Amino acid sequence: MELADLLKPEAVRITSNMKSKKRLFLDLAEIAAIAYGIDEAPAVDALQERESLGPTGVGHGVALPHARIDGIDSVCGVFLRLERPLDYGSVDRAPVDLVFALFAPREAGVEHLKALALVSRTLRDASVCTKLRANFEPDKLFAILTTHPDSKAA
Repeated sequence: MELADLLKPEAVRITSNMKSKKRLFLDLAEIAAIAYGIDEAPAVDALQERESLGPTGVGHGVALPHARIDGIDSVCGVFLRLERPLDYGSVDRAPVDLVFALFAPREAGVEHLKALALVSRTLRDASVCTKLRANFEPDKLFAILTTHPDSKAA
């Protein structure tokens, strides 16, 4: 599994004015609907439900919201770079500016966990995050995410 298997170029965006976590989840679901044909309302509900179990802000300005939903066949992702960091309630209390959301089939067990580990490993690399924060074009962000050595599963 590689990040290029989880992420389409059209699911990588930059946004300038994110005011709340709820708005973020709405935008993530909208992008997922456009890129992958995912139903928006259930996707938002699933993201919020997962978030209620504990924050998916993993620290250092990174959030990894994820949800299992009906109606999709494989794990897929949406990446957002926020121009203005958002108070997300992360474990380190730092605001978030890099968001990689994963949507998995409800019955996906190991595939969902492998995808989450892959994204987490990639975004734990400080050099990747620095490059992502320095770029303002979605195609460059996609290239950074999908060509980094950690973008491939072990």
